[in-house]
Amino acid sequence: MHRRWTLAIIGLILILAGGLLAHLTQTAGGIQIRDVRFKGAKGNTMSALLYVPPNATPQHPAPGILAVHGYINSRETQDGFAIEFARRGYVVLAIDQTGHGYSDPPAFANGFGGPDGLAHLRSLEFVDKDNIGLEGHSMGGWTVLAAASAMPNDYKSMVLEGSSTGKPFAAEGTASWPRNVALVFAQYEEFSELMWGVERARDVTQSKKLWALFGTQGPIEPGKIYGDLAQGTARVLYTPAMTHPAEHISRQAIGYSLDWFARTLKGGTPRPAEDQIWFRKELGTLVALVGFAALLLGVFDGLTEAPVFSRLRLPQAADGLALKQTTTTGGRWLAALLLSAFIPALTYYPAFALGGTFVPASRFLPQAITNQVLVWAVINGLIALALMPFAPKRAHRAGIIGPSIVIALVTVAVGYAALWLSDLIFKIDFRFWIVALKLMSAKQFLIFLIYLPPLTAFFVIALHVLHRNFSSIGAPRGGLYLTNILAMTLGFIVLVGAQYLTLWLSGKLFNPIPDPGFVPLSTIVAIQFVPLLAIVAVIATFTWRRTGSSLPGALICGLFVTWYVVAGTATQAAF
Repeated sequence: MHRRWTLAIIGLILILAGGLLAHLTQTAGGIQIRDVRFKGAKGNTMSALLYVPPNATPQHPAPGILAVHGYINSRETQDGFAIEFARRGYVVLAIDQTGHGYSDPPAFANGFGGPDGLAHLRSLEFVDKDNIGLEGHSMGGWTVLAAASAMPNDYKSMVLEGSSTGKPFAAEGTASWPRNVALVFAQYEEFSELMWGVERARDVTQSKKLWALFGTQGPIEPGKIYGDLAQGTARVLYTPAMTHPAEHISRQAIGYSLDWFARTLKGGTPRPAEDQIWFRKELGTLVALVGFAALLLGVFDGLTEAPVFSRLRLPQAADGLALKQTTTTGGRWLAALLLSAFIPALTYYPAFALGGTFVPASRFLPQAITNQVLVWAVINGLIALALMPFAPKRAHRAGIIGPSIVIALVTVAVGYAALWLSDLIFKIDFRFWIVALKLMSAKQFLIFLIYLPPLTAFFVIALHVLHRNFSSIGAPRGGLYLTNILAMTLGFIVLVGAQYLTLWLSGKLFNPIPDPGFVPLSTIVAIQFVPLLAIVAVIATFTWRRTGSSLPGALICGLFVTWYVVAGTATQAAF
């Protein structure tokens, strides 16, 4: 029985080790991190992480920087920037935009929360109000531009990462507004048309909209400083060879921002731009995320030994069940694999387009991106139901629904408790890059309850068909895991790979829908489907090998994925 808990213990060790590494990295040199809430001008609650370096005191105020993430991200997404700013003696306020993380919904309200964030940063007694910078990625750029519009004399400079001035969500940039701007716009930006009106990001230097910001009548030269720092009219463009989401996990992009604030803000602790340690935190939270997955599997494994879950244990061959379990073979197996892998990917863009058009955010379904995921899940669940008669038949297990529900709830609850303790002790979530598992606020938990039944129903259907096609008692363990992982992820690997190969070769994504924002955003969301569905496949295979049933794993995956999506997605409707 004790051996059954080995994987859970390994998971806990990984969470502790990863959490400690992340914590030591983000607090290096005596930096304090505070989880803060403050009231906005309209009574809304705003959430932020406040990084306070040891040099910042009321007697000796330090320069401050407002750092803001992009759409459907959260305050931790810019932690590479925040850590390096704080190491250089800047007080950093990394906010959750309105409707994101733990800031009150709806999204897009109150200048995305930018004016409230800047006002709060300026209210801190240990912040030098004459030396404040603004930094934002993507929609976070529009957030800091909203702050600059509302408080035009209350900052000295800004860095826009993969963002833009002007329509659709910001004031038009001119040669004199905003003050001292560095723009990082990658050569493989997915949003070049939306941001600067050019089909290819590599042509951003030709954008007349950008010329207006730089005060020129011709192409912009990357790396050259235009205007005058002392007058607040300085501008510079950087064009690193990367994509839009890569900008907030890039030593190069972070280095540009460090150089710019060193030029434009006074005070702090000078360090070379190349001196960066933030990636250690990214590795630490990745280790913790892996530990979380191991913990779920280990807890489930250990619980199956308890008498209350005895019905879930895999029946012996003598019961007749295991002997009746067959899978597809030969050509039918290959056809099943291709259908399982590619139908979800082929329906992805159409489903997201349907969701965006016909299921907008509402009071009952308040998250637009989650609605698109929901439409995709419903479509693929119906397709799986239609194809189920062609899958091999399996004997039914009686009396396992109740135990399956209970063991799934307990398993995920233990994982949630581990994340809660990690947040409490280390001030981290579990993440790598844009793949992030966060605690839910009270409002998000209510939203979670709304989306849980349909998303769980999808996994119950999809994983039942998966196991009928590919899982058998006598199959080699490694082969079974690999098959199920490929069945869940291969289509999205090909979809995302084809998109970024096209972007690399042609300078733009292939766009089946004529909307400058839809395909780039949906493609970036699709990146997350690969690791998320891989985790689902591992959970589904592990639990099936222990029980011979798809149900316990499907319920765990329904709880886990709904939590993941809801906690990490913007809430557009007031709730």
